[in-house]
Amino acid sequence: MSTQHLKTISKLFESLRYRHDLYTVFSDWCACAAIAISNAIDVRQREAREARYLDIVRRYQKDELAIFPQILGEVTMALETAPQDILGATFHELELHNKARGQFFTPYELCLMMAKINIGGFDDLQKVINAHGYVTAHEPAVGAGATIIALAEAIKDLGINYQRKLHVVAVDVDPRAVHMAYIQFSLLHIPAQVIVGDTLRMEFREDWFTPAHILGFWSGRLAAKQVAQPDAKPEVPDAAVTPPAKKVKIRSTAGLPLFDFSD
Repeated sequence: MSTQHLKTISKLFESLRYRHDLYTVFSDWCACAAIAISNAIDVRQREAREARYLDIVRRYQKDELAIFPQILGEVTMALETAPQDILGATFHELELHNKARGQFFTPYELCLMMAKINIGGFDDLQKVINAHGYVTAHEPAVGAGATIIALAEAIKDLGINYQRKLHVVAVDVDPRAVHMAYIQFSLLHIPAQVIVGDTLRMEFREDWFTPAHILGFWSGRLAAKQVAQPDAKPEVPDAAVTPPAKKVKIRSTAGLPLFDFSD
């Protein structure tokens, strides 16, 4: 964990708490950062998300808004230092988990151990890649994304480029958690579809596609596999982008093992 970046990020957030509730500031920053990344690449959802962005920033003064990109810069540098769940760590450092009804994020070191146990050795992973071209991971309660980040690091440590050989579908009921995961996956260039939804109720309402997903043409690649193997488990839910206010029921990839390297 990059402790210096963590301290700087926390200090920047703390500087805003004298005029605003810190929990709200953290949530607003996550939303704005996620929208800024999405709007640079996801043209289909740009208009609606830009309206949400403007609605949030109206609540802050100009000098306060100047701190938002500073935080994003520190998050970026922290992730360049090493793969880690810097936003989950910040959430705990600011003691926001106490206000979020006891919401805790799994420690990154534990996630990394789980990832290494699940993926096995190089030969096991390469066998799946040779057969299908890539591996997929499904996370039904992604939180800030620590488990997936750890998986990406474990794959990288085996000498395999996760940016080309891994695709992720992740779900969380908490929009703030989805924003956190989306930001970190985007900065680490992890191909992913992050969904706001309830895995247990099979209700999903909003998709966030990382730049790596869009630039890597993953929607087409996954759809082509489904056509070629109609009996295979779907890699991406059926729902196209749906309005946030409208709930739809779709075929879910959630409920599968956390790391699914099967056919």
